[in-house]
Amino acid sequence: MTAYRSLAGSNAERPVSMDEASRLALSRLNLYQASPVSVTLTAAEGGGVVLRVSGVVDYRTHHGVGSYQTTGSAGSSASSAAQLDHGLIVWDSDGLGLAPALDGSPAWRQAEHIPRSGWSPRSYTADPLDAGLQLLIELGADRPDNQMLLAQSGARWLGRDRIAGRDYDRIAGPRAKGTPGTGPDGGRSPLTYWVDGDGGLRRVTMRMPGLGTPTTLEFTGHDDSAKLPEAPWATD
Repeated sequence: MTAYRSLAGSNAERPVSMDEASRLALSRLNLYQASPVSVTLTAAEGGGVVLRVSGVVDYRTHHGVGSYQTTGSAGSSASSAAQLDHGLIVWDSDGLGLAPALDGSPAWRQAEHIPRSGWSPRSYTADPLDAGLQLLIELGADRPDNQMLLAQSGARWLGRDRIAGRDYDRIAGPRAKGTPGTGPDGGRSPLTYWVDGDGGLRRVTMRMPGLGTPTTLEFTGHDDSAKLPEAPWATD
């Protein structure tokens, strides 16, 4: 489990500074340049069911590949989690595909041996897993965002946390255009980013309607051993 703690003495929530907006603006470009990036997605589906995807994303091709595991309550004991399903998953800007795992090797290596016809594809839905995968594939970009627009669109500094020995600013993203400032969070963006002093993105959480636990995306840097497969997307 990732070592994590809030840093004592942090100030109260406030609008982002220009430095913080600049680092948030750089975070998408940094992801793009670090491709392929190791990622982990954790999504609560409700009813005690949790989906976890571990894999890599190449932001140059907008392709992701990994393994997935679904766990849930076993029997009458809510405290015992059983594995309900597992396998391989690929995803891109349009949707995802599932296939049985072949062995214990890295998912990207297994996926190369499964032809396009061996995947069960579908378009994205609004459920937490799909929303998380769709966000995950969209986070990298080949240029930075506009820091002025980020600062003017409601991005807010929420605090500073330490994760695995490194300090990160916790920043609520800009509000979507037309978002009303109502509710307990004042219409704050459902997305929260953890960004370091160099604009490196470590974590993103996304609040989902009706669920108390947000979908969490974790980024642990460039994976120099990974090579994303062509087979799941090959047209011949």
